[in-house]
Amino acid sequence: MDDEIQVSAKESDFQNAKAYMLSTVNTNGVNVYDHMCKIITKILSEKPANAVDAFEDISKALKKSKFQPKFDTVQDKPVVPKAYQIAETQKKLFRKVEEDELSPPEGEEELLTPLTNLMENAFYFEEAGIGASREEMFRVYLALRQLVDTYPLQKVRYWGKILGTNADYFIAEVEFRENEDPEEETTVEPNPNAPVKPVASEPVDMENLEDPLPKSDWKPPVVIPHEEKGSGVNKFTYFATTQLGEDWRRLPNATPTQIDIARRIKKLFTGDLDAPVLSYPPFPGTEKSYLRAQIARISASTHISPINFYMFDEEEEEPEEDAARDHYIENPEFEGVSARDLVDPTNANWVHHVQYLLPQGRCTWFNPAQRGEEEMDEEEDEEEREEPDEPEPEAGPALLTPISEDNEIDGASPWTLKLSSTRIGQYAVAVVKSNLWPGACTIGFDKKFENIYIGNGIKYSVENYSPIAPPPAQSEWATGPEVTEADDPTVEEEAALKAQEAEGGAEEEAAEEEEEEDDED
Repeated sequence: MDDEIQVSAKESDFQNAKAYMLSTVNTNGVNVYDHMCKIITKILSEKPANAVDAFEDISKALKKSKFQPKFDTVQDKPVVPKAYQIAETQKKLFRKVEEDELSPPEGEEELLTPLTNLMENAFYFEEAGIGASREEMFRVYLALRQLVDTYPLQKVRYWGKILGTNADYFIAEVEFRENEDPEEETTVEPNPNAPVKPVASEPVDMENLEDPLPKSDWKPPVVIPHEEKGSGVNKFTYFATTQLGEDWRRLPNATPTQIDIARRIKKLFTGDLDAPVLSYPPFPGTEKSYLRAQIARISASTHISPINFYMFDEEEEEPEEDAARDHYIENPEFEGVSARDLVDPTNANWVHHVQYLLPQGRCTWFNPAQRGEEEMDEEEDEEEREEPDEPEPEAGPALLTPISEDNEIDGASPWTLKLSSTRIGQYAVAVVKSNLWPGACTIGFDKKFENIYIGNGIKYSVENYSPIAPPPAQSEWATGPEVTEADDPTVEEEAALKAQEAEGGAEEEAAEEEEEEDDED
């Protein structure tokens, strides 16, 4: 009987082991049991001299025989190279233009293209040793033409290229024709880090509570509003793409909060406009908003033009007090400045033609002490109302201020000026490079100038970057008898208290009875 039980146990173990070996299957559908059977069969049929050493080789040979490639002998499936994919994307840039598209319809005048002559600018950039290859600039020119055919634009300019870790951004600066912008209102990306408002609950009568809750006197900080489309930081609209030939994506307008946080962080771009910006302080938006904030900062600091190229409109009304001019026109009497004068070490022949970006994140200062009508109505019922302190208005350099008044960088000039060629100065162009934003360059000669930026979008800093430390943890509440929790009484103490309360109740009843008897007498 014991032998039968032992045999049945061994058979059970064998069946379990066999079931396990049959259940383990690889990607080709071969299990361990069948594979071992084939190895043993091959060894018994071939009878190699050293079967132990040949065991692994036989196993590998059997696995190779079961390998099934992803192509067959009838039709191969070649791997599409990346260059071919890029060529397919850019193929529509080289579409042949029909003759009907070249000539305007009858009765209509031929409209001048809003696109600048990028290939001419590319030639001068190449002379100055900046910019990209001719092939890339030509593809950019074709992509900008595609943008002109898509939107009703009045002005299109190649702003530059911001390098990313996975892809690079090609950026176009445009200005729509009047009243033809498809987005009528100013578009701003919502803050994904904004706290979620709690669900409103039923109102509670605070006066009838036994212990009324304390009222908080904290008020949220004033949110600085963004500048409207067509003014200040959002004067121009920007489009970006990572692959020339694909559709251009419109960037949202910049907000003061985004510009303020962008100043406090250093973050390389990834090349994905929808990627989150992981930083501290948290950036209120995705990478497209961060890209737009950096464009605003770079433009305000590095876009310059020869002196007297632009002028203020004399027919324009004088601005109010403490208000800076924000509009200019081209000077029709501008006679040009020679390249040698443009590289004058005094930096007096170049001016900023983009408004200064205030620490507030706007070009025009907003008074945060101003309260709207709704806030005033809410505070009418309050007896005492504290008037906020009037903040000091922020101010910066006026428009068309010479770059000679720019702040130095650790005792060095923020600009580097040179000629493109010292041997043949007659045909040289003036090259101005920003030391504050490496990659920002300007070329100029006679009556022509052009700005471009090709860099990683990071501002130069003298000291090493140190992230902002998180705020200190809040301190604990001061301990005292009014906030200290009392210890729970023991069973004996509770019994004694109940007995004392019972005795006190009996004494009160006896006293009341005596008073009633005295009243009856």
